[in-house]
Amino acid sequence: MSSNLKPHIALSDRFITAVAYATTMHRDQVRKSTEIPYICHPLGVASLLIEAGASENQIIAGLLHDVAEDCGGEPRLVDIEKMFGSEVSEIVRGCSDSLTEREDQKASWSTRKAAHISHLAEADHNVLIVTAADKVHNARAIAMDLQTVGDEVWKRFNRETNREMIIDYYAQIYSILIIRKITPILLNPLKSAIAIMSGGTQ
Repeated sequence: MSSNLKPHIALSDRFITAVAYATTMHRDQVRKSTEIPYICHPLGVASLLIEAGASENQIIAGLLHDVAEDCGGEPRLVDIEKMFGSEVSEIVRGCSDSLTEREDQKASWSTRKAAHISHLAEADHNVLIVTAADKVHNARAIAMDLQTVGDEVWKRFNRETNREMIIDYYAQIYSILIIRKITPILLNPLKSAIAIMSGGTQ
């Protein structure tokens, strides 16, 4: 089908390198209590950012947003800065709720999430738009699973969390993103997913 329309962004070889790096970092990981390769999440976040008109640095940060948090902490931020520049590494830092090198060094879920929400209230636009795409992809996954397997979904989460805590976490982030005027392209699907998580039908 012919068209005179052109892509709003021409992604460079940096993007291709970022896809390969994220795939390598997450290759042994799966989505929560499933056999789904974890890389589907960063790829989904990047896709949402592309659709929302994000910059290449924001899109690359979306691909890498969990690398430091889940694959080695601060040393990964050093790698990311060397490979993709300081703006990307700072976005990834801002999207991370923990930068410890080992999983067993992380603070509790509630402590990490409370600190992250507090940080987001003052975060710059780059961090907020990547965070929005991240939450959309995660919240939609929860909503879709609720519609297929029901409340069994909540058993996939950390033992210290429950349905109400998770919904409240997403709702608080949504409130911040509304105040900070993040694009409706991301906010509308996040609102719909939270409604489904809360027992609505949107």
